[in-house]
Amino acid sequence: MTSEQIGSVIKKQNRPVFEIWFKSRSSIKGLFIQTTDYNELKLKNFWRIVDESRIAEYDKTGNKDLARVFYGDGFTKLEITG
Repeated sequence: MTSEQIGSVIKKQNRPVFEIWFKSRSSIKGLFIQTTDYNELKLKNFWRIVDESRIAEYDKTGNKDLARVFYGDGFTKLEITG
């Protein structure tokens, strides 16, 4: 998916958890987060995503290291799960 496609989907929602399908790996559920480098990463189609199992910890600490960076070109589908 392109950066514009991903950005438009996540922009419309208020902090949802997405299931993210990939071309070459299993899907994950996670939360897209905005950090100080969000715009720079978005331009390159990279996205910080906190895995669903770590969202509560992220909410408490705000630790961006709980997220992993994924390349949006590998995404095939985004779907809101909750």
